[in-house]
Amino acid sequence: MKLTEAEKKEAVEAAGEILSGFDADRGGLIPVLQQIQGKLGYVPPEAMQKVAAHFGIPAVDVYSVLTFYNQFRLTPPGKNQVKICMGTACHMRGANVIQESWERCLNIKVGETTDDREFGLERVACVGCCTMAPVVMINEEMHPKMTPTRVDGLLFSHNLNHKGQTEGGGENGRP
Repeated sequence: MKLTEAEKKEAVEAAGEILSGFDADRGGLIPVLQQIQGKLGYVPPEAMQKVAAHFGIPAVDVYSVLTFYNQFRLTPPGKNQVKICMGTACHMRGANVIQESWERCLNIKVGETTDDREFGLERVACVGCCTMAPVVMINEEMHPKMTPTRVDGLLFSHNLNHKGQTEGGGENGRP
């Protein structure tokens, strides 16, 4: 995913602001990355490079930390974050098939965001709704007993609502 020049500039500025509160002690690396992600929603390459320079380490070392810990994102989150539960109950009831359906419909893989930034896709360990497995969360809305057909339906519904909002001016196409 390509970042705009404005996003690149924002990343460098945010990293600079955050780094100004830290000395070059490498013990501050993870807290700095957490703060950058807290501000931007992810840690872009431009911020990684600025962090690496600040701590006097290769950018690949910063990348290694970011990819080692699940808490960090390397791509901007989507406006709508789709979280596929991969807990034991969901996994046993076909969460992998649900994941494949989302990937096919959105044309992205887990950890990615659609080019229009409308959807981001991620796997989560458990959402705590095992009796309703498999479960998908879209933003904070739970969708239980998910099937591939329901994936298509949710996206169709979203597209209708989104189209109605942009064309009609109001929610669900109402002015």
